[in-house]
Amino acid sequence: MRPILAAAALATAILPNQALATTGPGCLAVVNVAADDALNMRAAPSASARIVDALVPGRHGIIHLDGTCVPYSLPWGSRWCPVTHYNGDTTTHGWVKARYVHDSECP
Repeated sequence: MRPILAAAALATAILPNQALATTGPGCLAVVNVAADDALNMRAAPSASARIVDALVPGRHGIIHLDGTCVPYSLPWGSRWCPVTHYNGDTTTHGWVKARYVHDSECP
């Protein structure tokens, strides 16, 4: 029994973090953005922050919610959500407006 546990522990330790972070709940899909437009992902929770990525509806890879959308004092659609975008071999961390994303099951 111990060799099986050791093998399981080793397999878990060497799996990429991306795979662990992108299974089950916690992902988002882009909504309320025209098909020929893109949602700008920002470096900080501000419309004036640098754009770090552009998320095209339906063609954006995996968007993972990294924490709570803030600030609580604003209505939901006005809050900023911390996210990680996994797209092929590229991983980008940033912020998106809550009104432009919706909960989605991670693949």
